[in-house]
Amino acid sequence: MQECCIQIDPWPLVDITLARTFLDIVACGSFVRAAERLHVTQTAVSARVRTLEDAIGARLFVRNKAGASLTTAGEQFVRYATMLVQVWERARHQVAVPRGKRSVLTVGCEQSLWDPLLLDWLLWMRGAEPQLALRTEVGFPAELVERVASGMLDIAVVYAPQQRPGLRIELLIEEKLVLVTTRKRGRALDPADYVYVDWGPEFAAQHSLAFPHLGNAAVMAGLGPLGREYVLAAGGSGYFRLAVVREHLESGRLRRVAGAPEFLYPAYAVFADSADLSIVEPALQGLRHATQTAPAPPRSRARQSRTAPHA
Repeated sequence: MQECCIQIDPWPLVDITLARTFLDIVACGSFVRAAERLHVTQTAVSARVRTLEDAIGARLFVRNKAGASLTTAGEQFVRYATMLVQVWERARHQVAVPRGKRSVLTVGCEQSLWDPLLLDWLLWMRGAEPQLALRTEVGFPAELVERVASGMLDIAVVYAPQQRPGLRIELLIEEKLVLVTTRKRGRALDPADYVYVDWGPEFAAQHSLAFPHLGNAAVMAGLGPLGREYVLAAGGSGYFRLAVVREHLESGRLRRVAGAPEFLYPAYAVFADSADLSIVEPALQGLRHATQTAPAPPRSRARQSRTAPHA
């Protein structure tokens, strides 16, 4: 089969509706269902596809009784259509700067790292950079890095990102994963109330070597904050980031398991080489501040000043 090469003239695609319609058809698998989703007629959907195909110079769909399937060119265009829509949304948000703000800054954070990092960062930015409008989102690391590469995000905060051309990576903090428990001292860990939190493949490999008997835990959590709150509510043990359990260690609700191994869980900031440093640098400064000082929520700061942390 001869490979199809798509060349896109940007001017006919100024109407982003064409790309959105294409993606809706792909998602629905049918012109009819796409028309229903878009609240337009099937004729309108067909006309948009013809306009798009004329602009690209290739047929994108094969229509049949089952609906619509992608041609080779259509399969190739999915990625470009997605990027077109994403970049358009990014441009729309950047241009629509709220009144009184000079620019919009968008930061994404990995699910396992956002708590309490994003809140601490937002509070710092509000005081230090009030002229910036802030947008935040939480997601999976690979998706966040891809969104930085495509210009959808200014900065992504992730664990162990892969180096790729056009991106810069800065170490923010070498966080620790520590084993904590609600059990009294001297009682052995029990798989029946152990909560295994998925901190990634590296943690899984090290954990299996250190605790082979805890590999089949009764409860598994894909999100650190969920596992932590479960342990606090139901009792049990698990590995969590030191910064987010420190307050509970100080209050006595949790305790460190003596002699248990610790695992490093570093956080990195990822941003583009071509990023606007007048926007990105203040955000990086705020992230450095949030990670280095690890400020606690206001209600716990007074308690922290009176109570020394446990060793």
